[in-house]
Amino acid sequence: MREFIDTIKKAYPSLSFKFVLVIGIVSLFADFAYEGARSITGPYLAALGASGTIVGIVAGFGELLGYALRIVSGRLAERTGKFWAITLIGYFVQMTAVPLLALAGSWQVAALLIVAERIGKATRNPPRDVMLSHASKEIGYGLGFGIHEALDQFGALLGPLAVAAVLAHQGSYQTAFAVLAIPSIITLSLILVARYLYPKPEGLEPQALNIRTGHLPKIFWIYLAGAALVAASFPDFSLMAFHFEKIKSVPTTWIPVFYSIAMGTGGLGSLIYGRLFDKKGIRILIPLTLMTIISVPLAFMGGFWLALSGCVLWGLGMGVHESIIPAAVAGIVPIERRASAYGIFTAGYGISWFIGSAIIGMLYDISVTWLIIFSIAAALAAIPFFIFIQSKTIKLRT
Repeated sequence: MREFIDTIKKAYPSLSFKFVLVIGIVSLFADFAYEGARSITGPYLAALGASGTIVGIVAGFGELLGYALRIVSGRLAERTGKFWAITLIGYFVQMTAVPLLALAGSWQVAALLIVAERIGKATRNPPRDVMLSHASKEIGYGLGFGIHEALDQFGALLGPLAVAAVLAHQGSYQTAFAVLAIPSIITLSLILVARYLYPKPEGLEPQALNIRTGHLPKIFWIYLAGAALVAASFPDFSLMAFHFEKIKSVPTTWIPVFYSIAMGTGGLGSLIYGRLFDKKGIRILIPLTLMTIISVPLAFMGGFWLALSGCVLWGLGMGVHESIIPAAVAGIVPIERRASAYGIFTAGYGISWFIGSAIIGMLYDISVTWLIIFSIAAALAAIPFFIFIQSKTIKLRT
């Protein structure tokens, strides 16, 4: 830990570190807004008259678009070079959709806004991650993306808690969405400030000027295959929460607290494992994946404390994988292909998660044992891919 703090102190004076920090703070407030909203969109749709089927379709379709459209966004940013413009459009769409949910008079309007929020995120993520990769080159991809993910997860922790506080004081869903206008406005203000202060973040990475052509390398697709299997192995927290409520292993009031703890653990883990990634490379995903495997039986077969332990490991695996993905991709693809690579990778990761979640949900209705077997098998199947990458001489470091 002391070494980690020393590394932060050394990195702080650099312009690259400051850019990473600014974008991280933007993500903190963005996550505060949209994760706070997402924590109540299900019951909000139900209150507006939507059926359970409609809620599931809206959530699933939104997630599918939220990942699949990243391919388009990444490719567009790569072809036009308009990284800031596309990023700003994405943030504007997303941060506008969240507070407008307070004005939705029907579930149809709310559904459109929920999907719009996911489209906004899909639009801004690939170009933003490319800019972050330029800044992270100097301080270490793992550390740079780890800091960003930690701040991101901290916002994801605070948002649902703030919404819960509003509802606890007898506030309505509409009031909660209206309150989320505050972090939404802050997000838009900060991203505009970042655009003004850092108009050309590609200048933070000298090599970015040495454009070299080339296709996405074979190792990129191998890594995507392994990460996709890990994504498919993760049960969605909504199913875990449903299970906790169904078997009464966790009191209802504690379920959002469990989620916040998972987010906080993921944020802290991103910092630690991000630095380890800079030192050890992708090999750290092997023990991390093994640890994550344990989270599923703990969450679905344990009581209060075992379920909490499962959520902690689940959050750790989620947070670290999501911070290492952009860090690893930055080191294995040509600079000019990063936007497409981020779009393709995150789309593949998200679609695999969507498919895996659907399979896990169906298995849950059959047998929790089969759910656990599938989750463990998918995660174990990913390890040979990580071992193969590790065996290569390519070092995914700065």
